[in-house]
Amino acid sequence: MWRAWSFALIRLLVAIAVAMTLGLIFGHMSFWLTAVLSVVLAWQFVNLFRLHHWLRHRSREEPPDPGGLWGDVIGLVGRIYRRKQFHKRRVAQLFREFRRFSAALPDGVVLLSENREILWFNRTAADLLGLRRKLDRGLPIANLVRDPEFAAYLDRPAAGGVVIRVQSGEIWLALLVIPVGGQYLMLARDVTREARLEQMRKDFVANASHELRSPLTVIAGYVDELADADGIAAEWREPIADMRRQAVRMREIVEDLLELSRLEATGDEAPSTAVDVPALLERLVREARASTTESPQFELDLDYGCVLRGSESELHSIASNLISNAVKYTPADGKVSLRWGRDEAGARLVVEDTGIGIAPEHLPRLTERFYRVDRARARAKGGSGLGLSIVKHGLQRLGGRLEVRSEEGRGSTFVAHFPSRRVVLREAAAIKAS
Repeated sequence: MWRAWSFALIRLLVAIAVAMTLGLIFGHMSFWLTAVLSVVLAWQFVNLFRLHHWLRHRSREEPPDPGGLWGDVIGLVGRIYRRKQFHKRRVAQLFREFRRFSAALPDGVVLLSENREILWFNRTAADLLGLRRKLDRGLPIANLVRDPEFAAYLDRPAAGGVVIRVQSGEIWLALLVIPVGGQYLMLARDVTREARLEQMRKDFVANASHELRSPLTVIAGYVDELADADGIAAEWREPIADMRRQAVRMREIVEDLLELSRLEATGDEAPSTAVDVPALLERLVREARASTTESPQFELDLDYGCVLRGSESELHSIASNLISNAVKYTPADGKVSLRWGRDEAGARLVVEDTGIGIAPEHLPRLTERFYRVDRARARAKGGSGLGLSIVKHGLQRLGGRLEVRSEEGRGSTFVAHFPSRRVVLREAAAIKAS
């Protein structure tokens, strides 16, 4: 580059020297300087024209070779053009490979712009979502997949996926939107079989629970009569007492299954009736203390000015399951702390115990049906494995969520978060007086 600039400068100096020499010989110095510099300028225009002509027709013509500085400029432009052509071919090749690979995927793939407009989709996505290749490109995906739950999910794609029903309710799709730079990648999978199996499982549990309720009531009634009868032999009293306890336990499991089935079957949000949560918690603590002689110490910190809108029965179920769970796994010399009040997101109920705690590998599965951390202890204490699942579904109907923190051997903390739209503030004195 410096060599080209030096050569161009030398040529200019030589032209000026020739002009001055001609001026000294023939006179009229300014005329010769103007004439020679005009020739130099005309040559530059010629080279500029050749460069411009080649840039416009570079796909069909070879680059000119004027030499010197202009030759270096044309060489640099040619190298940049060849590099651009290489990257263009490489991108086209990668895009063709991407299309080929995505066409082989069993899932639908849709590429969305920053405004959630369709840029590209594979054949599986077209079949699952009913997209048309020439007509639907550039349209917002929410205009073509008309589902309120999906529309709400598009505004917060980082919050996992969503399952929706499409095509007149015949097909269930799981949709996942992944932010990629300034664009989004949407994956669609047909989960109709899994959705139907899940619905069959829920229907079976609900129907079986209803069918078991009546015979269990009859059995429990006869066992209660036998346990209270005076003419029973002494050797039968302990077996009958065991039968009575097991009948009670089975009835509790059936009631929990029915409650869970009801919560799952109700897709709407919970009602908005004002519920006096502090009074509810105090009542549940009294019942927990009266239910056993070995209950741990209770510590209450309640905000009497904070009331929640919801269903009293569902809130009762949520709080009672959390409290009974804490009591069940806390020794008699331990402590269970209950805190209720407002926070920055709305309100929360904190149930903290000093019990046996939970190992980290069990925390993600705590809200699954029938999942028990310690099966032997749960059987001894009469647990059904449904309590936390009921809590999770009850909180979902209220728009809340469950947070669990625990350390094995040092106790557990269960936090039920409730949204601010469910919180009602009242005067603490008025709440106590009522």
